[in-house]
Amino acid sequence: MDAALVTVGDELLAGDTENTNATWLARELTERGVAVKRVLTVPDVEGAIADAVREYADRYDAVVVTGGLGGTPDDLTMDAVAAAFDRSLEENDLARADLERTLKAITDSYPDLNVDIEAEASIPAGARPLINDAGLSPGAVVENVYVFPGIPGEMQRMFEGVADEFAGDVDSRVLYTSEPEANLIERLDAVRNRFGVLVGCYPDRAAGHNRLKLRSEDPGKLDEATAWLREEVRLVDPDADTQVGEAVGEDDSG
Repeated sequence: MDAALVTVGDELLAGDTENTNATWLARELTERGVAVKRVLTVPDVEGAIADAVREYADRYDAVVVTGGLGGTPDDLTMDAVAAAFDRSLEENDLARADLERTLKAITDSYPDLNVDIEAEASIPAGARPLINDAGLSPGAVVENVYVFPGIPGEMQRMFEGVADEFAGDVDSRVLYTSEPEANLIERLDAVRNRFGVLVGCYPDRAAGHNRLKLRSEDPGKLDEATAWLREEVRLVDPDADTQVGEAVGEDDSG
């Protein structure tokens, strides 16, 4: 399974809000074996959102969209997703019932809260509603597109409800080394070409080591590649910062 992430919001593009949703979702999907192929941030513009959803829905197995749900003028995501699939927005009975329950429960705390329930409970025609247990605005599933709120706590709770719908065959192994990145190029090229795995090197200068990540849909090849690198690269324990392997040919005689 492969997937694309679309995060919506002018505040993300302006740097006013840190895009933690993209990082959290990418990590959650990767841990489930899903290959995240694209992460895109778009403004609060209906056409831009619809174009991204339309393109990615055709190219990938799943598209996850976050942000732009609610009753303010810049909350255009549901309209855009409906437009991407040439559907109208319709009030959903399940979403409305949940909204009414939530509003009743919080009426004492927010007596002046004015919510347009019909508009808030409207999702693309024929979509599956996703109940927002941590907030108000419902999400939705339209074909292979999942629409979540932008508030991190609400998004995470909603994702947990459908997490089992995301699964893939991509596995990974992670190793750590104190060798400089430039010194690893030939060996990283070799492990990629020899075993057909994806390999990346991610410097962590503060910790004084590099993180090597191997990925593949073939567990056997992944194990072979990992074993090969263990023999070829000087490894370290990232927590203890102690050496756990030796680079082939390294002279320790002084």
